[in-house]
Amino acid sequence: MLDPQLLRNDIEKTAKALAERGYQLDVEAWNALEKNRKHFQMLQEQLQNKRTVVSKSIGQAKAKGEDAQPFFDQVKSIGEELDEAKKQFELIQQQVAQITLYTPNLALDGVPVGKDEDDNVEIRKWGEPRAFDFKAKDHVDLGVKNNWLNAENAAKLSGSRFTVLSSTVAKLQRVLAQFMLNTHTEQNGYVEYYVPFLVNDTAMTGSGQLPKFADDAFITTDEKYLIPTAEVPLTNLYADTILKTEDMPIKMTAHTPCFRKEAGSYGKDTRGMIRQHQFEKVEMVQIVHPSESAQALEDMTACAEGILKALEIPYRTIVLCTGDMGFGAAKTYDIEVWLPGENQYREISSCSNCTDFQARRMKTRFREEGEKKPQLAHTLNGSGLAVGRCLIAVMENYQNEDGSITIPQVLRPYFGGLEVLN
Repeated sequence: MLDPQLLRNDIEKTAKALAERGYQLDVEAWNALEKNRKHFQMLQEQLQNKRTVVSKSIGQAKAKGEDAQPFFDQVKSIGEELDEAKKQFELIQQQVAQITLYTPNLALDGVPVGKDEDDNVEIRKWGEPRAFDFKAKDHVDLGVKNNWLNAENAAKLSGSRFTVLSSTVAKLQRVLAQFMLNTHTEQNGYVEYYVPFLVNDTAMTGSGQLPKFADDAFITTDEKYLIPTAEVPLTNLYADTILKTEDMPIKMTAHTPCFRKEAGSYGKDTRGMIRQHQFEKVEMVQIVHPSESAQALEDMTACAEGILKALEIPYRTIVLCTGDMGFGAAKTYDIEVWLPGENQYREISSCSNCTDFQARRMKTRFREEGEKKPQLAHTLNGSGLAVGRCLIAVMENYQNEDGSITIPQVLRPYFGGLEVLN
């Protein structure tokens, strides 16, 4: 949640920064709301002081043997005015909260200003796309040829945007997730978690999914939400918590299914497994001291890139412009993997520094030694990696002319030394 003080202290500067993110703040409406908020805040203080003075008059009248009833009546009348002022103030506070809940985070200095993905900036590229001596197939053709992927059976069970995996490719997906978890826990310092796949609305709001993205969420009849990413339960493990400085950084990882309605993506990426209602990710989450979040983002992105380097699959890393970043992000790196079947790079990881945006919603704080007042922590999240898209990348980059898949060297121990999937 955006700090309301940013709106109160410099509304024009904040509105300009939000406009660069594609969000138009109604400055006049905010100023009118803020004027009313201040009015009723001051009115409460005045009425409370007035009631205190009149209350003292009751005792003084009684001491003199005078009739104190007029003062009792006045106290009652002031109390009624005060209750109404409190009611109006609370209503305004709720309106303020609604505005800030729908307002995106501000971009950090240095993030390129732009409108959409065309204004993103490539910052590095790794590996050379393989030169095939045959026409490379995409993952759908490879999967259908070998009876590894079956969208028709999935449609019978669940409808569109689902896929049934079978045989060695189902195992390959499982192995990829295991490899990612092992790498992040054994080499990168993350602690593995197994978390619920259903969460309440408080957790969804805390991580920034609600109310903004309600249309993209699957909800059960008892108002539990299927998680869109493990970021939601992992970050909320530290909601309403005051940490010590020495507790940070907290580095968590989890492998979970993810569920999204993909609202607004009708007709986009309908072929294959690129955009599904159910997919898997290995997620990385960090909770850090504010002074460490910039470097933590660089480290997290390197961890995600390291998976692709180990698999020897080409990729590029881009920094998203202000208009293409996610709602809660202050800076984001996207990692795009090379897919020969599409002859283009496609996103496989998004790593973001959310600064104190989620922490303010969740009340995730820390206290410096010797300080009384706690501060908001910074949170970060990143895919390490999207498992299904990594499966696609392995299938397409390691395909052979006969449709078989050469197993990447780093994964062969998980297959008992097997070198090729048929």
